[in-house]
Amino acid sequence: MIIQDIKVFVTNPGRNFVTVKVITDEGVYGLGDATVNGREMAVATYLEEHVKPCLIGRDPHKIEDIWQYLYMGVYWRRGPITMAAIAAIDMALWDIKGKVAGLPVYQLLGGKCRDGVTLYAHANGETIEDTLDKAAQCIEQGFSAVRLQSAIPGLSETYGVLGDKKDYFELQGNRPLPPEQDWSTSKYFDLVPELFAKAKERFGNKAKFLHDTHSRLTPIESAKLGKMLEPYNLMFLEDASIAENQENYKLIRHHTTTPLALGETYNTIWDCKDLIQNQWIDYIRSAATHAGGITGMKKIADFAAVYNVRTAPHGAPDLSPICFAAHMHLNISTHNFGIQEFVGFGNEECQSIFKHDMKLENGMILVSDAPGLGVEFDEQEAAKYEYKRSYLPVSRLEDGTLWHW
Repeated sequence: MIIQDIKVFVTNPGRNFVTVKVITDEGVYGLGDATVNGREMAVATYLEEHVKPCLIGRDPHKIEDIWQYLYMGVYWRRGPITMAAIAAIDMALWDIKGKVAGLPVYQLLGGKCRDGVTLYAHANGETIEDTLDKAAQCIEQGFSAVRLQSAIPGLSETYGVLGDKKDYFELQGNRPLPPEQDWSTSKYFDLVPELFAKAKERFGNKAKFLHDTHSRLTPIESAKLGKMLEPYNLMFLEDASIAENQENYKLIRHHTTTPLALGETYNTIWDCKDLIQNQWIDYIRSAATHAGGITGMKKIADFAAVYNVRTAPHGAPDLSPICFAAHMHLNISTHNFGIQEFVGFGNEECQSIFKHDMKLENGMILVSDAPGLGVEFDEQEAAKYEYKRSYLPVSRLEDGTLWHW
């Protein structure tokens, strides 16, 4: 068996996705997700111009060798574009291997460590009461963990809050230029402790709660927030601060016992090595699409297990159902899995393109036993939705200073 062709599709069923199809001479094919939100055409071109020509004629079963070839075999290593391209090829090769073996990918990774994959849902509201009402709905649906985000009074927009949009696809969809949002740490601090105090009062121990700061705080501000939230026993505080300087989290860790989660923008194990080995975080949140696929994620998870760090893969709507399926196979077979972020299976258009039989029951995903990843891609349906240039927002402090979004 050899790789005969590689096709790259860019489609927009409400938002852009980059899908890779690796086709073998025996007719077996595999699928991968290469989406880099706001830079979709960069990774599509990288795949077409620089990856595809190098892989035609190679043995698709040599997954580790091909991974190292695409990573070590170039001078310009790492980065979101390179690693997303590697990730998509890697997922597709695991998909092929599973189909040839007649087994779901999780069986090739060592088999099940648990019956299902525990998820956390999102409750996003315009007010604290609105957020808590939506949390109640999540709990009624069977979710045992819920992320709470509420609009900040005095700011025109707040990260994670849908406003007048019906879902994440409409909220973060086609923006021809980056929108700009204001940020105020003091106004944020006025809101968040009250949000979790009222959640504790209303729900007690009915569910675990999480919160995403989305890297808006300095390390000492994150330390202060973590300390303020200690009485409410969060499952974790996500992306409290940027950690390009990983020692930022040493400062945060020394001031609070609130569990910390980080890593959705990380591309390799090197981005989180110090954070993990120094036990400055409790959950590593890398995504298969952005961290080198199933192979890359396994390297991170196995390293994290040595230091009692659990996995909690990113589950944003800019990751296609192919990536979500890859996460499910990893999660079900990874001993130190913690929890999976879940924002739904996408809108109707998305579900018409990416077809699968993953089942949501009682706040858990029951992983497909179909051979490979268990996802099919409808090329004709995908062709109906053309690429549209789109951007994530830009954040500024109230005095106009550019800030972390």
